[in-house]
Amino acid sequence: MSLYIEEEGSCILPLEAKETAELVVQAALDYVDCPYEAEINLLLTMDREIQEMNRMFRNVDKPTDVLSFPMLEYEEPGDFSRFEACMEDAFHPESGELILGDIVISKEKVLAQAEAYGHSPRREFAFLIAHSMLHLFGYDHMEADERAQMEEKQREIMEKVQIPRE
Repeated sequence: MSLYIEEEGSCILPLEAKETAELVVQAALDYVDCPYEAEINLLLTMDREIQEMNRMFRNVDKPTDVLSFPMLEYEEPGDFSRFEACMEDAFHPESGELILGDIVISKEKVLAQAEAYGHSPRREFAFLIAHSMLHLFGYDHMEADERAQMEEKQREIMEKVQIPRE
């Protein structure tokens, strides 16, 4: 697995971001039995920058906690079976890794939501990565049944990495 992390802005997260991100990303890949080595990009940014992205890509002019930009389209969420046979461009030409997509997280939202929900910034950060990884695997939460399924999967990934709500 390759996880490329870029950080911008003056806000500092009081946690080991790289180690936590790697732990959760690998747990999510294992959880869905991804049969390939994968590549993910993670941008840690500020509210102002994520608000601009949210406005540009979703027509929502406010900051959000996390944005997911999947590179793949799934027939069924978490079903990787068609990619090798029909989508050579789904794999990085040099590394051979499956290019899953990009995750953008607001560091300011991580801190504010951790305080609001009464748990650690590390827990909030890990949860947002687990949530976003599920989007990169094709899961969504637009309908009630999708939301319930995604919430259950998020909970199971968080249990796997043993980062409790506290």
